[in-house]
Amino acid sequence: MDFDGKSCVITGGATGIGLALAKRLGAAGARLILCEPRAGMLDAAVAELAALAVDARAFVGDVTDAASVEGLADFAWDVHGRVDAIIANAGVGGPRTKVIDSDPDAARALFEVNFWGVWNCIRSFGRRFKADGLPAAIYATASENALFNAVRTNGGAYVASKHAVLGLMDMLRNEVPASIEVGVIIPGWVKSDMTRHAEAAMDADVFAARIVPQMEAGQFYLVSHPYNVVRMEERWAEAYAAFATYAPREAGDEAMDVALFVERMRASR
Repeated sequence: MDFDGKSCVITGGATGIGLALAKRLGAAGARLILCEPRAGMLDAAVAELAALAVDARAFVGDVTDAASVEGLADFAWDVHGRVDAIIANAGVGGPRTKVIDSDPDAARALFEVNFWGVWNCIRSFGRRFKADGLPAAIYATASENALFNAVRTNGGAYVASKHAVLGLMDMLRNEVPASIEVGVIIPGWVKSDMTRHAEAAMDADVFAARIVPQMEAGQFYLVSHPYNVVRMEERWAEAYAAFATYAPREAGDEAMDVALFVERMRASR
């Protein structure tokens, strides 16, 4: 998407990755609406963007509340006449406990933000995009933890939520009209208010400088940290080895492939 003159909504847009994306998109000519539940943080972010000559507005909202997200969409359409892109970026780190020892309520609260918050944004904005039929884009922030477990222990709820976001966005891109671009943002270790040992993490502005050109190019996987491929190869090498040993390819195995079966069923209608 060419962001010049476009209206973009960013949840979790007052700090970290969200604010960095806002600065970069604003520099590309986008008009922005930032959503976040902390009014003071929003005011500071809008002031910082105004100093950079970026057109930004604030909406105090909660992505876990579907009515609040619908109110965000109403506000954005009222302000700009239409929204061109939504970036469902809001997320939390949640409890750092082992899976077996986790508090189910804390894990559910994390999913309310990291997964259902994304779902609420997709539903509210996606329906409007689909109805008007004009070019639009839906982005969501997952994590390198959607591709492999960067957090090897004490992060089961967080890792599972980011796997879920990737699966959701991968499904979405096959369901929406061609007029709607879909992209999933895959941050590695980026400096933010969620980051521990931030001195070793990628600067958020550097991250945004890598991500936005990929958004402009219409990519689905919006990636940043090159070493991720090493961890991905480790994960998939283990999976491929399991198949090679216990379920190697055999004659006629395509008969049980779901995608091919669905294609055959559709072709026969």
